[in-house]
Amino acid sequence: MSRRADPIRPQGRRAARALSLAAVAAATLAGCSLAPTYERPALPVPGTLPGAEQGAAAAPADLPWQEFFTDARLKQLIEAALAHNRDLRVAILNIERARAQYGVVRADRLPTVNLSVTGSRQQPNTGNDGEGVASAYTAGLGLSAFELDFFGRVRNLSAAALEQYLATEEARKTTQISLIADVAQTWLSWQAAGEQLQLARDTLATRESSWRLAKLQFDNGTASEIDLRLAESLVETARAAVAQQQRAQAQAANALQQLCGVMPAGLPAAPGEPGSLYQGADVTRALPVGLDSSVLLRRPDVRQAEHTLIAANANIGAARAAFFPRITLTASGGVVSDQLDLLFKDGTRAWSFAPQLVLPIFDAGRNNANLGIATANRDIAVAQYEGAIQTAFREVADALAARATYAEQARAQQAQAEAEAVRARLVDLRFRNGVASSLDVLDAQRSVFTAQQSAIQVRLAQRQNEIALYRALGGGWTEPAAR
Repeated sequence: MSRRADPIRPQGRRAARALSLAAVAAATLAGCSLAPTYERPALPVPGTLPGAEQGAAAAPADLPWQEFFTDARLKQLIEAALAHNRDLRVAILNIERARAQYGVVRADRLPTVNLSVTGSRQQPNTGNDGEGVASAYTAGLGLSAFELDFFGRVRNLSAAALEQYLATEEARKTTQISLIADVAQTWLSWQAAGEQLQLARDTLATRESSWRLAKLQFDNGTASEIDLRLAESLVETARAAVAQQQRAQAQAANALQQLCGVMPAGLPAAPGEPGSLYQGADVTRALPVGLDSSVLLRRPDVRQAEHTLIAANANIGAARAAFFPRITLTASGGVVSDQLDLLFKDGTRAWSFAPQLVLPIFDAGRNNANLGIATANRDIAVAQYEGAIQTAFREVADALAARATYAEQARAQQAQAEAEAVRARLVDLRFRNGVASSLDVLDAQRSVFTAQQSAIQVRLAQRQNEIALYRALGGGWTEPAAR
C-alpha cells in the first residue's frame, strides 16, 4: 500500500512544539497560595523556668545520651534497646510510611507522562463477510488531567504532607527519648530492688538470731511471751520484705528485657558491686538548666505539635482554593497508522490538546463545610501546641522542684539511717549488760531497717528525677558528634 502524503504534518510539528512548551510551563508554574500566613503562637507559660540556674547556657537537648549517662553497663543496655525495641521500630516504620505518603502528594505537583500504544480493528455491519475491516494503531506520549495549580491547592496539600512527615520524625525522637529514660529508670529500679533485697536478707538473719535468743529466754522463764511474739512478728515481717523485693527485682528485670528486646549477657550488674546505687555512685553527669522557657521549644513533642499546626494551616489554603476555578490539562502526541508494521515508519503524526476549566457554582455548601473543618482543625492544633508547651513546662518545673529538695532529703535520710544504726548497736550493748530489755533491742532493729529502706528509696527517686529532668528538657535524641 502506497504511503499517502500528509498535508497537515507542518501543523502537527507546531502542535507538538506547543504541547512540549505547555508541559514545561505547567511543570514550572508557581501559583499563588491562599493559606494564612503562619505565625508561631506566643508561649503560654512564664518566660523563666522556676528553680533553674542563673547563667547556665548549655541546652540539655544538645547533650547526647552517650555523654549524659556515665555508667558503661547502662550505656550497653540503652544501645540494646535502641537496636531491638519494637516500639521504636514501629516509630521508624511510621516515618517511612509518612515519607512515602509525602512522595505521593508531592508527585501531584508535576505532570505525569505516560507512553501508550493502542490498536483496534472494526467491521461495519454491512453484511459483507470479512470486507471493509478498518484498522487503527496509535503510539505516543500523553498528559492525563494535570492540574495547573494557579491557586496553590496542590502545593498546600504537598506542604501539609511534608509537615506531617516532619511531625512523624519528631514523634520518633519522642519515642527514643522516652525509651532511653525508661531503660535508665528501670535499671536503677532493678539495682534498688537488689539492694533492698540484700538489706532484707541481712535484717532477716539478725531478727532470726534475736528470735532464737528470745525463745531461749522464754523457755528458761526469763522473758515473757510478749517478747517472744514480737520477735516472731519481726522475723515474719523481714521474710515478707525478702519476698517483696525478690518480686520487685524479677519484675524490673522483665521490664528491662522487654524494653531492650534482648537481655545482654552479664547485665545488669549484681547488687553490691562497686558503683551500685546503695553505695552512692552517680550514673549521670551534672545537668545545668538555664532560665529561659524557650528551651521547651527544643522538645520533639512540642516540635511535633508545631509541625501539625503548620500542616493544618496549609490545609486551610487548600480548602480556600476549592472555591476558585480548577484548570486541568489533558494532552497527547504521537503517531497513527492503519497498519501495525508501518506505525513507526509511515505513521501520521497526531496530537490532542484538551484543557478543562471547572468553576464551582453550586455544591450544597460542601466547600464551605470543608473550609470550616480545616479552620477548626487549625484551631485545635493551636490548642494542642499550647497544651504541649504547658505540659512541658510543668514537667520541667516539677523535676526542678524535686531536684532542689531531694538532695537535702537524701542527706537527712542517710543521716537518720546512720543514727539509727548507732542507736541499735548501743541498745544491743546495753541489753548484753542487762540494762535494756529485749523489747528495746527489737524496736531499735525495726527502726534501723525502716530508715535504711527509706534511704535507698530516696536515693533512687533522686537519681530517677535527674533522668526525668533530662527527658523533660528534650534530651536523649541527638547523636554524638562525629570525631
